[in-house]
Amino acid sequence: MALGMAPKNGEACGVCGGRTYVLERRGDQAQARVCVCSESCSVCGGRGHVLVEREGVFSQKVGPRRYEVMEPCVCTRRRRRVSLFNEVGLPGVVSHAGFDNYRAFNEAQDRGRGVAMHFAHQYVKGGTDTKGGPAKGFILSGPVGTGKTHLLAATLAHLVLEVGVRARYVEISLLYATIRRGFQEGKSGGEIIGPLSDVEVLAIDELGKGRGSPFEMETLDELIARRYNAGRTTLFATNYSLEPEKKAPRAAAPPGYRTTEDARNAVREAELLRERVGERIYSRLCEMCTFVELPRDTPDRRRTRQEMDSPLHHAPGALRGAGR
Repeated sequence: MALGMAPKNGEACGVCGGRTYVLERRGDQAQARVCVCSESCSVCGGRGHVLVEREGVFSQKVGPRRYEVMEPCVCTRRRRRVSLFNEVGLPGVVSHAGFDNYRAFNEAQDRGRGVAMHFAHQYVKGGTDTKGGPAKGFILSGPVGTGKTHLLAATLAHLVLEVGVRARYVEISLLYATIRRGFQEGKSGGEIIGPLSDVEVLAIDELGKGRGSPFEMETLDELIARRYNAGRTTLFATNYSLEPEKKAPRAAAPPGYRTTEDARNAVREAELLRERVGERIYSRLCEMCTFVELPRDTPDRRRTRQEMDSPLHHAPGALRGAGR
């Protein structure tokens, strides 16, 4: 994004819109930087800290006394949060994802945005809810291209840049690949999982993806178990259904015979997240997260955009020819 001029007469900056930071894509990563309008700080004059007056009671005899302490300036906190955001690991393709530019095609998507936005705006740094317990995350389920990663990115961006939360994003199959490469370099899986276990908020994308090998299942189980036991908040997105269990079995077909309905049921069972991650992990997800499932007929936004931009869509007679 091009650099802009500092705002004048109290007007919002045309580059950052008043946020004081800019989000942009750098290679395959989403990155942040301090906006040009906020590079020079009028509060501390570039010192990075300010004196703040406080009041406290050090003895009952003396009573309240006022004193000054040195605190980081708002510009220092801004730079720290920008640095934290650049460690999250969000994909570059969602660098500009926000709640305001998420397009909902149906009521379920609108609810998904509402759940994510409420979580982000109500989250208290430290990971506790209003009752003092672990803050409950959410899991978004739906077909590909329905904006699940968009909402994860919007949530993490708000938590990191507006609240100052340390967070990470990981796509599960890439995590498996990273651990395998680590084995070749003499690293243990725990060395890679450790930082993901300890971070305050973790977003795991594409949950359930993979071959379901013992290595993958053990890795996923260890990561979720560590976070569950530590009471840390975790967000998820998956292409697999959140339905709790298989449908009741139909009457068995004769040996050697497989009906169309049998085949459909087998596919449907494979699409359940519970089948992909196992009972232990699924049970913990039920306690850790609010479930949001998007209908199977929710439009693929990427595909819809491509079809709308296609020359065939705009060609004369395209609609007439489509029905032939």
